[in-house]
Amino acid sequence: MLTYETWNNNASLMLNGKDYFDVLRWAYHQYGDEIVYACSFGAEGIVLIDLISKINRNARVIFLDTELHFQETYDLIDKMKAKYPALKIDLVKPDLSLEKQEERHGKELWKHNSNRCCHLRKIEPLAGQLSGMKAWISGLRREQSVTRNHVEYLNKDEKFKLIKICPLIHWTWDDVWTYIRLNNLPYNKLHDQNYPSIGCRMCTLPVTDGSHSRGGRWIHSEKTECGLHTSS
Repeated sequence: MLTYETWNNNASLMLNGKDYFDVLRWAYHQYGDEIVYACSFGAEGIVLIDLISKINRNARVIFLDTELHFQETYDLIDKMKAKYPALKIDLVKPDLSLEKQEERHGKELWKHNSNRCCHLRKIEPLAGQLSGMKAWISGLRREQSVTRNHVEYLNKDEKFKLIKICPLIHWTWDDVWTYIRLNNLPYNKLHDQNYPSIGCRMCTLPVTDGSHSRGGRWIHSEKTECGLHTSS
């Protein structure tokens, strides 16, 4: 089994020439119950849930519930739970309530220290869920941004000390939406209102200037990543 500890320089080449479905099949065969999909329930997430359900109908899917998401996102999760009842879709909340966060770090932490807010409400909860796992799945695509154009199918995750598997690296935004429409899948209705990427409601705006698919995120700062996919 390929693990963080047994990673070598040739590991990322292991699945060269394979497609997204081969990658997912390999992942669940390799890791069984020691792999989890961390889903944001964006467009890519809907595609991956549908694909995963065809390979492992009892797979575990987690959503990092910052308690600050749009109602449309929570509505979509309910629809996906109904559509895929065998999947174990869990909402994972931070240990720190919003009230306690305000007491300790000040009001509207996302405005004056968005990195700290993401760390408390996303990175720490995910770290807890990944404890004991060997690998996790992410919907990263190379086309999404310059910070993601180097992603491989298999990645050594230095932050969480696991293998990170990204089956959709070669998909375009058009590919994602073609799959959703062909398979008549539910999706977040905010996508129809010019939200290409949907995070917390305080930090996400619609995009009207044709920016990349990560546009509109973290409106109070210059950041482009929440920290889940960076090594530092």
